[in-house]
Amino acid sequence: MGFDAFRQRLGSIIGGFDAAQSHRRLRGFRASRAHVNTLIAASGDTITARARWLVRNNGYAANAVESFASNVVGDGIKPSSSIADAALKEQLQAVWLAWTDDADAEGLTDFYGLQRRAAREVFLSGEVFLRIRPRRAEDGLTVPLQLQMLPAEMLPLDLNRTLPGAGLIRQGIEFDPIGRRTAYHFLRRHPGDMTDPGLSGETVRVPASEVIHVLDPVEAGQLRGVSRFAPAIVKLFTLDLYDDAELERKKIAAMFAMFITSPAPETPLEPAEEDLEVEPGQVVRLDPGEDVTTPATPDSGGTYEPFQYRTLLQIGAALGVPYGYMTGDTAKGNFSNTRIALVDFRRRISAFQHSVMVFQLCRAVWARWMDVAVLSGALDLPGYESQRRQYQACAWLPTKWDWVDPMKDASAEILQIEAGLKSRTQAISERGYDAEQVDREIAAERKRERALGLDFRRPGSPAQGPGASNNSSGSDGGPGADQPNTTEEDRTEGDGPETAPKENP
Repeated sequence: MGFDAFRQRLGSIIGGFDAAQSHRRLRGFRASRAHVNTLIAASGDTITARARWLVRNNGYAANAVESFASNVVGDGIKPSSSIADAALKEQLQAVWLAWTDDADAEGLTDFYGLQRRAAREVFLSGEVFLRIRPRRAEDGLTVPLQLQMLPAEMLPLDLNRTLPGAGLIRQGIEFDPIGRRTAYHFLRRHPGDMTDPGLSGETVRVPASEVIHVLDPVEAGQLRGVSRFAPAIVKLFTLDLYDDAELERKKIAAMFAMFITSPAPETPLEPAEEDLEVEPGQVVRLDPGEDVTTPATPDSGGTYEPFQYRTLLQIGAALGVPYGYMTGDTAKGNFSNTRIALVDFRRRISAFQHSVMVFQLCRAVWARWMDVAVLSGALDLPGYESQRRQYQACAWLPTKWDWVDPMKDASAEILQIEAGLKSRTQAISERGYDAEQVDREIAAERKRERALGLDFRRPGSPAQGPGASNNSSGSDGGPGADQPNTTEEDRTEGDGPETAPKENP
């Protein structure tokens, strides 16, 4: 304490940074110098409990969580294998798609549903755990592997001790002498679940190779996650109290219609024989000397709406969710500022998708799934043991976001492709699809259209090829009305005339 006082006195003499001074404006600003791990150990459980309470009881909090999770995952962050062999890639993708329905050990959702739940938990409690559960061949799964989701409360924050051999456990995580994670010590039962009898307080050691720990660390050296609600909990809760008070005031004010007063009642202690009920258009006759008054109930005036809006803006900034997404209020936004907010929000979401969801969750599941699929015989990949890294190469494609004006964005994208600023593969990948699969589907559709005498391509579009508009079908029901433009593929198959124009690749 003496050294701190000396340092503060020295700082006040030297000056320089106002932020480090202890003058009148900052006299009550006493920032903790504790590391984030110490702060989480002291208050992490309380923050998570309060965040969960708010999501269960506060509409803004619930909407913020769902908005974040749906934007991060959407329909799913899906893999596109980089295997060059088209047939082998198609087989692998088909096996993966079949396994996604078996992925959840609880059987409540598929793998992409687990992604959404994981994103939701990371927003709520700062972290989530997925335990890899190998299964037996006789369990009847496409690939004998499942994932069990464990919430943050299942790993005790107060479990810290030194182990024989220079190892140690910090906040439930076991480390070896050089600081690598070797195991997680999970509780056998959720500490707040009273419906599960027995096993209270018991822990089980699970090797780190069987656990996927998903978190978004905010400081170097951070071991456990912290809820994104931490900077917003106080304002959310107090705003909720303020709204409750306003509703109660309105309810009390609405209970009073009018008061009837008499200067000298003959029987002041006896109640009236019948209550006076007022109806629309009714004429009320009063006794001589009686008077009618209505209560002057205070109103919130014109300050309620601006106060709510400004407070919700602060809450949205603390949560990292735009005001419109959190509240569902679109009246205050126009095209320009809505687009600016969406661009910034989606840039943050994209960073979270690739640095957290893909890096920590998707890649780990994909690698383990492919190992088990090959070992179980569900996949036949020649030379997998020696070419494991090449076989596991994969691109993860998030769901494409819808924009405010899709026509303008689609036109801009077409111009970029035609100018050579981006490829079709890149454009399709940004939409969350695999380019090779899309091309195969288009080719299959074109072949089916030719067989049926159909052509749904717009005249003059790049898909029609040069000169297509001149050969488009007429309204006279002639041969051009039923036959689509033929291509090089048509001539190879012998379906079209030799003089048909070639189609652009």
